[in-house]
Amino acid sequence: MKWLAYTDGACAPSNPGPAAWGAVLIAPDGRTETDHFGFIGHGTNQIAELTAAIEGLTRVPAGAAVELVSDSQYVLKGLSEWRAGWERKGYRNSKGEPVANLGLWKQLFALADARKVSTRWVRGHNGDPHNERADALANKALALKSGSPTP
Repeated sequence: MKWLAYTDGACAPSNPGPAAWGAVLIAPDGRTETDHFGFIGHGTNQIAELTAAIEGLTRVPAGAAVELVSDSQYVLKGLSEWRAGWERKGYRNSKGEPVANLGLWKQLFALADARKVSTRWVRGHNGDPHNERADALANKALALKSGSPTP
């Protein structure tokens, strides 16, 4: 049995602009679901997506198996495809430039390393109820300019 962490970031009305995140966690029992969300302040959609993944994984116990479910190719490819190359190249991207949002990436990598993380991409705004809920939570945080209590 594993945890499921559905995460989504939002940035509106412009990118960059006000940014927020949402996460829906489903415990291994499959029945216990919790909602989490937070306002970041000024940021980009990529910062919002990374923060959502970080906040989602933070709420999963270390050592646990978790599937990170996101509509962000940026987050999922960073974890599963780009990381090894970035590390090998001293955190430089394919253009030889410093990796953007490196501090957030390093937080995400540390959290992932402390858990058994698998990833799954879902198309955003396409009817997946948990992805839609994570999106709604991020937008709620944007509207409220606040978030849910921290764990």
